[in-house]
Amino acid sequence: MNAFEWVTPKDLKGAVSALSGDSAKVLAGGIDLLCEMKEGLVTPSHVVNLKSIAGLNQMVGRDDLRIGALVTLTELAESESVRSQYKAVAEAALSVGSPQIRNVGTVGGNLCQRPRCWYYRDVAIECLKKGGDRCFAEDGENEYHAILGGGPCHIVHPSDLAPALIAFDAKVEIQGTSARSLPLLDFFVLPAVNWGQENVLAPNEIVTAVTLPKATAGWKSAYYKFRERESFDWALASAAVTLRMSGNTVQDCRVVLGGVAPIPWRSKEAESALKGKTISPALAEAAGKAAVTGAKPLKHNGYKVRLAANVVRIALLRAAGLEEA
Repeated sequence: MNAFEWVTPKDLKGAVSALSGDSAKVLAGGIDLLCEMKEGLVTPSHVVNLKSIAGLNQMVGRDDLRIGALVTLTELAESESVRSQYKAVAEAALSVGSPQIRNVGTVGGNLCQRPRCWYYRDVAIECLKKGGDRCFAEDGENEYHAILGGGPCHIVHPSDLAPALIAFDAKVEIQGTSARSLPLLDFFVLPAVNWGQENVLAPNEIVTAVTLPKATAGWKSAYYKFRERESFDWALASAAVTLRMSGNTVQDCRVVLGGVAPIPWRSKEAESALKGKTISPALAEAAGKAAVTGAKPLKHNGYKVRLAANVVRIALLRAAGLEEA
């Protein structure tokens, strides 16, 4: 690991100023950043510790719920208000890593983590994302890679939290030289737009909070994740669903997939298949198949098409309180 300067700003203005220099990096929980530094993937001149800034670790709100970027995944998963009003978010937070990781990992860090692609994580390989001229997954070992939205880079976004927050129409707050807020769905960018990074953050910008709109009666939700290693692992495929029900009829819904695309993948096709219909095992299966419309698997990940459809089916049935076949 290279030598670097440790910066402890007193406020966001100081943090943004510290990021305006050379290759500075933000540290929240540090889970992903320290891995990247140890692996030699990044060599920052400055590490800006956000933990020295008051207020970033708080959840507040009577109507909307504002979740500070340094709220830990454990705090989110165990929050009574999140568990009761935004169930899929609590389930997604609980699905991340191990208890030790959740105790340290933060909301902001989970949203901003870098891809787990083994070509990207190998310091000896100069892939497209690291400034090379090709994505080695395209013709290489690609069983864990994207089936939707891939190309020219074929990573999948590793966040569990992002699909669940997007399913609730969350907004993300960003602080740079000025503050801005945007729908979390628009925070992420496809490789076709920018293959060098996974979100719209400028080098001197920081995620400060995520805001969930006021929970309203009639909405149900669930997050379901399938992983290869049951103890802790990233998603091979996951789905967050929210349903506004009138009796057994779906009035409105969101279906967002994880682990199958370079960004959290909202499926309008699945949502169209559900709206105005009576929820049932057959409808959940049809919506699952609709969710993978347009999938383009690579040589070794065709299994993900059926897996993702089934993950959506199960998430829908759980949200609706129906038995899984």
